[in-house]
Amino acid sequence: MAYVSFRRRDGAASYGRVEGDQVIDLGAEPGAPADLKAALADGMLATLGGATRLPLADILLLPVIPNPAKILCVGHNYESHRQETGRAKVDHPSIFTRFADTLVADGQPILRPPVSTNLDYEGELAVVIGRGGRAIAEADALDHVAGYACFNDASIRDWQWHTSQFTPGKNFPGTGALGPQLVTPHEAGDLADVHVVTRLNGAIVQDQPIRDMIFPIAKIIAYVSAFTPLLPGDVIATGTPGGVGAKRQPPLWMKDGDRVEIAIGPVGTLRNHVLDEQRLH
Repeated sequence: MAYVSFRRRDGAASYGRVEGDQVIDLGAEPGAPADLKAALADGMLATLGGATRLPLADILLLPVIPNPAKILCVGHNYESHRQETGRAKVDHPSIFTRFADTLVADGQPILRPPVSTNLDYEGELAVVIGRGGRAIAEADALDHVAGYACFNDASIRDWQWHTSQFTPGKNFPGTGALGPQLVTPHEAGDLADVHVVTRLNGAIVQDQPIRDMIFPIAKIIAYVSAFTPLLPGDVIATGTPGGVGAKRQPPLWMKDGDRVEIAIGPVGTLRNHVLDEQRLH
């Protein structure tokens, strides 16, 4: 099954289950949890019915989880990307954080800030936690996964490189695209041979199978949960393959008007355009 968070035509936020070209509005049901994160926390998502059907064309998608308590990102988790960045091999995942207010949905613009033109793409598989926990064993880790989504960890590279800490370049408004949907593990199936593909203006710029992760999903969950409790709705971005714009010659930066897509087989395709932030004002 696949789930989305969205706004109805009247502007009210809701969430629902995708069926073909329609969505079953689960948030409209009496007694339903307030949002998709709450439905995961209450363990009610799979049990919710729903009588209200809306055409997908009539809703405005929100980030799959609009309000995660944590967004944890893994750096240099594909060998091709580690090599192109010149990073040393490490024994543990490199973890940094994003803020929830940086998220945008499928179809919304990724914003290029006025302080930089070094806006880069990073196609990634995102993991959404369904059952929380602390010190989760690697053998049990996948039982805590609610599903998967596409993620574009768009980065302001010069701000990322101001120091050895990534936080500034990873947290500009409107730079973390998450969507279009949450696909359950049963629906997604075995993702090992599925490729993370990024297209910029139709040209493939990243393409690598998920099995090439240095630290696989279960190991990431076990590692992260050792130092912080994971909660339902938390998002883990699992890293980007090689081919980022910053390491091309010449560098390939995203600019106003560009179209960027992250396609991950059964997980879906996340589509955004790039917009100069000053054009919003």
